[in-house]
Amino acid sequence: MVYFVRGGAGGTSRAVPASPADPAQPGHPASGPSAGLLLTEPVRGLADLAGLLLAAPGLATAPRGDGHGVLVFPGLLAGDSSTVPLRGFLRWLGYDVRGWDLGRNHGPTETVLAGLPRALLNHAERTGRPVSLIGWSLGGIYAREMARRHPRQVRQVITLGSPFGLHDPRQSHAHRPYQRLSFLHAADRKLPTREQRSRPISVPSTAVYSRLDGVVAWQACIEPETPLHQNVEVRCSHLGFGVDPATLWLIADRLAVPAGQRVPFQPPLALRPFYPR
Repeated sequence: MVYFVRGGAGGTSRAVPASPADPAQPGHPASGPSAGLLLTEPVRGLADLAGLLLAAPGLATAPRGDGHGVLVFPGLLAGDSSTVPLRGFLRWLGYDVRGWDLGRNHGPTETVLAGLPRALLNHAERTGRPVSLIGWSLGGIYAREMARRHPRQVRQVITLGSPFGLHDPRQSHAHRPYQRLSFLHAADRKLPTREQRSRPISVPSTAVYSRLDGVVAWQACIEPETPLHQNVEVRCSHLGFGVDPATLWLIADRLAVPAGQRVPFQPPLALRPFYPR
């Protein structure tokens, strides 16, 4: 639920010209979401879960999988239990999906730095082909860094409310919890700087974001679109990304794209109202 950064509030950021017509270049707000969005996160997260139960029949028609491997990384202070609904859905679609199996996410500890590449390389070797990575919030930053370091083993990356473009700690309400755990984190020299973290990766990627996110500023969760990268907006809380029906459909659609191809996301006509952009 926060960022993966070296040097706390320091570091540099790369300026991108703002364009009101393009949400991938919105400028950089100096603060996080409103107090109202933050305080209602738990209630809205439960509403997103209830929406999943109602949407189950529709999700049954989501694109089926080809059996390739998928790894799912949780957000800050969360563990594999938080991604059970998402992983269960993907397993039902036919994917060989695994959690990260590293316990609760306390940030970039030595255990995490050693365990992430091991999980990726082992899953790719076991399945015999590149693995898709899905990361929720901080987990998405982990996913991008794994793709940056091991591009041959990564088929694509999907981030869910992940502030990889964060340039100011005030853009995240999770900054303080992250900092309180900093005594557990690996040495700064082992972590990417903010500038390094925000650079594009070389594999296909999709950034899922929500303007209703009450934890991190949505502008920090996207980057300019390219032939390899697309931003897709949904309407859910930060805590709801793993159960939001529109997000689950989007993930199913992205995972079903054949390896080596890049097909922009275009929701079915009946589902377009659920994707504001």
